[in-house]
Amino acid sequence: MMNLPRRISTRPLEWAAKDPDRPAVIEDDVRWSYGDLAEAVKEAKALLVGLGVWPGDRVLILNENCRAFVALLLACSEIDAWAVTLNARLSAREVDNIQLHCQPRRTFYTTGVSEDASEHARRHGASIREIGMLGQIGFGPLLNTEAEEVFEDSAEQVAAMIYTTGTTGRPKGVMLTHRNLLFISESGIALRGMRDDDYVYVTLPLSHIFGLVSSLLSTLYVGGAVHLVPRFSPKHMFETLKKGISVFQGVPAMHAGVLEYAESKGVKVDAPRLRYLSTGGSPMDMNLKERVEKTLGKTLNNGYGLSETSPTIAVPNYKVRREDNSIGFILPGLDYRFVDPETGQDVPKGDVGELWVKGPNVMKGYYKDPEATERVLKDGWFNTEDLARQDDEGAVFIVGRSKDMIIRSGFNVYPIEVEGVINSHELVLQSGVVGRPVKGNEEVIAFVQLVKGASIEENALKEWLAERVAPYKKPAHIIFMDQLPAAPTGKLLKNKMSEMAKELDESDAT
Repeated sequence: MMNLPRRISTRPLEWAAKDPDRPAVIEDDVRWSYGDLAEAVKEAKALLVGLGVWPGDRVLILNENCRAFVALLLACSEIDAWAVTLNARLSAREVDNIQLHCQPRRTFYTTGVSEDASEHARRHGASIREIGMLGQIGFGPLLNTEAEEVFEDSAEQVAAMIYTTGTTGRPKGVMLTHRNLLFISESGIALRGMRDDDYVYVTLPLSHIFGLVSSLLSTLYVGGAVHLVPRFSPKHMFETLKKGISVFQGVPAMHAGVLEYAESKGVKVDAPRLRYLSTGGSPMDMNLKERVEKTLGKTLNNGYGLSETSPTIAVPNYKVRREDNSIGFILPGLDYRFVDPETGQDVPKGDVGELWVKGPNVMKGYYKDPEATERVLKDGWFNTEDLARQDDEGAVFIVGRSKDMIIRSGFNVYPIEVEGVINSHELVLQSGVVGRPVKGNEEVIAFVQLVKGASIEENALKEWLAERVAPYKKPAHIIFMDQLPAAPTGKLLKNKMSEMAKELDESDAT
């Protein structure tokens, strides 16, 4: 087992003690050294304690990426409070339901960078003030809530809680311990080649596990610097690359946006220190990979993980360019299985099965939801509910979710495979494929977002697909949309697409 510290705040504060002038947190107009970060954490800690927050309390931080969030997160760590991080772009109903569920002692709002956070703060009657180094933030009233038990053991003490909708659409609070997050932060050093001189562009929402751990905590753990961006903008990214960005991680929708901007504007890439690119959060198709690598001149690594696994389960070797869409290799220190969802038995190597993992990155459980926890956690084994296979060299390929698999005329159709073919069309930006129940069968429905300004007839795209997929995989109906339904992270919301598909008239999908 790795020799990990007790808290997620420990390593950044150690860097502050031994190299206080080292760059740590950067916004366009503000630069914090590690010494500054330590002072800001001290200020945030005093604010939390002064506002009645105690060890074991839940602290809801309604945020978009900014320095105030980083300081509050690490301050919560220092006093053993749980940081519940939530994207300010969620609707009022979504925010209120989660707030009711987690029962925070206090709610904070990053109003200095987010109009959405400001609107929620106004709705909740929060106070909005300028707080020293943190800038403008809001904080709600003190609530009479019951604190959770505090543990000295970092494997038991919850550091952060991330709300995820998964495939059900019902938010679940994923309880992640300090050890969960520290294990992945430490693992990133070897698996991504993280260095203390890395300068990481962080536009992935810090309310989501990918941005929180793979971008922010891993960087601060190793002593690197983060450039925080509240909302993704390809124009801003290209301008910031010139300043020495060495790492950019995003979801496929972000990389697709980068390509669209570069191609439409004829942008010449100026990225003198860029060394590492990765994508995750959604499936990646080979066409996107090839175009990104051609535009940015670096290998696009396709990692894989979930909120419940902090998040990383597998990544490719960053030193070796893969020519396929594999998610790479299972992290050292994790046990894994490929399980037949019908029998519960392990499948032969190379066959498709549900991917199960066990290790220090697996969540403590879902907050106040023992039934949901028991459904996916059995004797320490976590069922990802993703269907996967492993090749002879150990590389893993995700073929779809067990719940998403479409059975068409007795044949298994994996949406990720059909999406990959659709996305390879030069006019397609991204797509989502779902199943639609029909009498005695299930059919394939595709939702497609075209490149800006592009146009193609449904029948023309169907004919193009007919040359590339088996007849039973061909979509019965293609729905073109200006924007596919997606979470603030860019992750496509398949549950919403499924609802839309069910609403189609029988005559619309044949």
